Amino acid sequence: MRTLLIGYGLFGKHHANAIAKAPGAELAAVAAASAESRHAAQADHPGVEVFADFREALARPDIEAVDIVAPNQLHYEMAKAALAAGKHLLLEKPMALTSAECDDLIALAERQGVVLAINHELRHSSLWGGVRDLIDAGRIGEPRYCLIELSRFPYRPGSGGWRYDAGRVGNWILEEPIHFFDLARWYFAAHGEPGSVFAAASSGDARDLEMQHNVTATARWAGGAYAVISQTLAAFGHHVSAKIAGTEGAIWAAWSAADARSDQTTSFLRVGSGFEYDEIPLAKPAGELHELDDQLAAFVRCVKEGETPACTARDGRWSVRLCEGAEESIRSGKEVAL
Repeated sequence: MRTLLIGYGLFGKHHANAIAKAPGAELAAVAAASAESRHAAQADHPGVEVFADFREALARPDIEAVDIVAPNQLHYEMAKAALAAGKHLLLEKPMALTSAECDDLIALAERQGVVLAINHELRHSSLWGGVRDLIDAGRIGEPRYCLIELSRFPYRPGSGGWRYDAGRVGNWILEEPIHFFDLARWYFAAHGEPGSVFAAASSGDARDLEMQHNVTATARWAGGAYAVISQTLAAFGHHVSAKIAGTEGAIWAAWSAADARSDQTTSFLRVGSGFEYDEIPLAKPAGELHELDDQLAAFVRCVKEGETPACTARDGRWSVRLCEGAEESIRSGKEVAL
């Protein structure tokens, strides 16, 4: 599957390596806006054609699929162009900055008859996917409560400081909390779709009042189930924990490292009730780069074998909608119906 990678920043380099390793895939071309990124791509992947204009790269008829790893505000424009060109697409989260843009992309992919998968790679994780496996196996009965918490150091600025520009990043809820909204909705799949969200936020830096460092949101489902998503960027290291309580037990999962892409990590997955619990061994290490490799391999299978993406465009749209609702709730101080 000859694949075009659009974007060759810090994470784009990891995507390039994952494409090159994925069974049945080939890194055929790279498009990058900056000369520095283009030179890096040429040095890292000799023989791969590198473009300054992603639209010129999309015009190549031998390109079958596209992987977009660009700043958030470019996702919609680039995805729309890739889909219009008839290419299968793996799109980094957030799918777009608004749910309306997501709707446009879903409709276009359906008209073109191509795969549109969203890179919420945690669904491929031995740890976070292991939580879903335990729920599906009935180990905790009906899930009723979910808490997912992130504590980490402040975000890196990104190319040209885009991650600290509200106009380009959208908002910080779309950066990392979006992953945890996606997980909570995935874990509560038996309850249908969330009906509302309420959120509160505060800044950890007086110079950055628009970009909220601390965010907590509560999403509610019909029947009383609810999930709490909480983040602070005013901490150290990178630590994520999830606790899901059901009618017959509970799950506790945790992952910790100095950085999300570190290969020096600690993690555990436990399930139990009362004073007893089982430690669930992980089939393989958990971490963003391991999950990215699995995501790219799965994307090839979606295109070549008709496998359904672990995170569909509809799933990606719901994640954006939950973030939209949380931002609206922060601004209004009210619970927002979805």
